[in-house]
Amino acid sequence: MLKQSAGLLLHREVSGRTEVFLVHPGGPFWAKKDEGAWSIPKGEFEEGEDPLEAAKREFREETGVVVTGKFQPLAPLKQRSGKIVYAWMVQGDVDPASLKSNTFSIEWPRASGRVQEFPEVDRGEWFHLALAKRKILPGQLPFLNQLETRLASAKAGPAAGRK
Repeated sequence: MLKQSAGLLLHREVSGRTEVFLVHPGGPFWAKKDEGAWSIPKGEFEEGEDPLEAAKREFREETGVVVTGKFQPLAPLKQRSGKIVYAWMVQGDVDPASLKSNTFSIEWPRASGRVQEFPEVDRGEWFHLALAKRKILPGQLPFLNQLETRLASAKAGPAAGRK
C-alpha cells in the first residue's frame, strides 16, 4: 500500500516579507543536520482518513498548536520513496518557544538494548522564503515554490493577468 502524509505550510507576513514555519525532526539521526533537514509539520495517515484533518492533527501532535484559518490545498508531491505528501497553506502565527511535540521510542544507540524516547520535533522556527528554501527537505521545496507563486498572484490582484 502506498504511504501518504499530510501537513500544513503555515505562513505569515512580517515587515513585507513572507515567512514560513518549519520544524526540525527530533531524534539522534537528525541531531546534527540542519540545511536540507527541516520540514513542514506533517505525518502519515491511513487510507480513508481525510487528508486535511490528518494534516491538522499532525500539526497539533508535532507542535501542540491548533491551527485555524483558510486552508488552501497545494499540489501533492511524490517523494523518491514513492510516498505522496499532501499539504495546505494557511496564514497564521505560532510562538516557536511554546512548542510541545509528541515523542517516539527507538533503541539507541543501535544494538545497545536501551530504548530511549525522543520528541518527533525538537524545534520549530520561522524562516523567510529564501532561507526556508535552503533549510527544507529537498523533496518539499516545491511546496514553498507553490506558496510563493500563489502569494505573488494574490498580491498582483485579478487584473494582473489581463491585458
